[in-house]
Amino acid sequence: MDTNAVETSYARWAPIYDRTFGAITDVGRRRAVEYVNHRGGAVLEVGVGTGLALPHYRDDLEVTGVDYSEDMLGKARDKVDRMRLTHVRELRQMDAREIDYPDAHFDTVVAMHVLSVVPDPETVMSEIARVCKPGGEVVVVNHFKRTTGVLAMLERGFAPFANYLGWHSDFSDQTVLGETSLSPVERKPLPPFGMMTFMTLRKAG
Repeated sequence: MDTNAVETSYARWAPIYDRTFGAITDVGRRRAVEYVNHRGGAVLEVGVGTGLALPHYRDDLEVTGVDYSEDMLGKARDKVDRMRLTHVRELRQMDAREIDYPDAHFDTVVAMHVLSVVPDPETVMSEIARVCKPGGEVVVVNHFKRTTGVLAMLERGFAPFANYLGWHSDFSDQTVLGETSLSPVERKPLPPFGMMTFMTLRKAG
């Protein structure tokens, strides 16, 4: 998926995202935020989108959100202002392949439904690991491809339309697990039907 396709796709999705894909992914989002709320500290949400998760973080956290799409960020900023979300310290337009924060800057980095929509997800994972503190954790919620069954066939069938759909239906979990500085801690399928996966990884301390 190329950068222009991502930008075009999310400009198209932004006005209806909360009522469509945002509603479908609510279970994973709430599970991720619940996990983060038990950790505390400085949090980076990569691919913050329209800011659907922002109201659910604990008030005493320090939450930063980044996203490539200005259209999505506009919706997120509206939520922060309207709901007076004082725990949200910063929302910035940024390419996740070049995260503009220092090494070892965040206690927790969250990536929800973003890794299968970005160009060069391996580079994004490397950047996520870089800005995470040693001993910190990365929380991932994403769809990963199946290898067998009817759903696997459907995923392969939709794969050529990634640029139009705005996501890779055949995204492999090895892209996440291949980041050598991060070790898997927890992995669970999420409803409905295990379509999404909740995963946590810890950075070597």
